[in-house]
Amino acid sequence: MPGHPVRDADQPKAPNALLMLLEGRAPWELAATLAATPLFNRLPPGDGHPVLVFPGLSAPDVTTLPLRTFLRARGYEPYEWEQGFNLGPREGVLERCRERASTIYQKHGEPVSLVGWSLGGVYAREIAKELPQQTRCVVTLGTPFSGHPRANNAWRLYEMVSGHRLDEADALIDQVRKPPPVPTTSIYSRTDGVVSWRCSLNEDSPLTENIGVHASHLGLGMNPLALYALADRLAQKPDEWKPFHLEGRRKWFFKTMSRAPVSAPLGKPAA
Repeated sequence: MPGHPVRDADQPKAPNALLMLLEGRAPWELAATLAATPLFNRLPPGDGHPVLVFPGLSAPDVTTLPLRTFLRARGYEPYEWEQGFNLGPREGVLERCRERASTIYQKHGEPVSLVGWSLGGVYAREIAKELPQQTRCVVTLGTPFSGHPRANNAWRLYEMVSGHRLDEADALIDQVRKPPPVPTTSIYSRTDGVVSWRCSLNEDSPLTENIGVHASHLGLGMNPLALYALADRLAQKPDEWKPFHLEGRRKWFFKTMSRAPVSAPLGKPAA
């Protein structure tokens, strides 16, 4: 995979105040996606396979409506997670996610693609680990699954709504970092104002990749570049999966980044 490896010694920090202010551009990203609809219509049509979409922290299914509308227009069968607001992995949440994925799998008789935005991507990765035979691929959008969970600007909100203290989550950090045994793509942004982009990098392996786009965290699920990359990844056949290639005009809009495998647990980010 092309790109420069990120050293684990470079501890990620939460995005600065300027990047947080730039989160206000999310509505413009939705407008850009609407304007790009004629271009999206030129993409190869989807094969109709099911896609389960998980919302981000404190977000309900309505926030993924633009993303799911896009997927349906491309020829896929998108599904909501149907658990109301995402208030963290409280008791029973992951079990219901697993049941939801299994029900969709049984309904269609084929593996389900799992797409998660921010914290929702953690759910997608964990469900894929538990149900690898029922999962076609995983695509995350701005999901912090590596590094320390305090390397973002939402950790206080997470602790408040979930009831979990992050300074007691070392074992969970190690578990979340491990990628699923299925094709796994992380779509991230260096201008993410909520999550440190370094915390959204998969370690190098034959089934993992990282695709960088210009986007806000709040706009990743409606950003035209992120949606293009998502559609490209979902269009691949499971037995013919290949990493996203920067060819032609893609070099102008996308970046890829590799990450060396982690040899020891990461510590807390610098203050």
